[in-house]
Amino acid sequence: MDFYVLSDKAIELELGNRFKALRLAKNITQKELAGLTTLSLNSIKALESGRGKLSTIIAVLRELGALEQLDSFIPVTSISPIQLAKMQGKVRERASGYRTKKTPVDKTQW
Repeated sequence: MDFYVLSDKAIELELGNRFKALRLAKNITQKELAGLTTLSLNSIKALESGRGKLSTIIAVLRELGALEQLDSFIPVTSISPIQLAKMQGKVRERASGYRTKKTPVDKTQW
């Protein structure tokens, strides 16, 4: 599926549908899943309608035995050996952002 052609709302709905399909494949009701995860029924319903919180996603994936799906969701970012050598073992903690040349302000104009 090409997620880039979808709106954010459409992606949320697709993910909600996937959570629902996973739950149904395990033959668990929303109420049972809420009890197993100690979440509210409304949290499960929100997740399946594309409005779930990250903590809800983790709890549901754990209970449905699908935590390994997180590796596919956001894979671990690897660093090249050359970049690692340049960093001399230091761990990057912040982004530098894009640097642009500032154009001098013409003081003769208002």
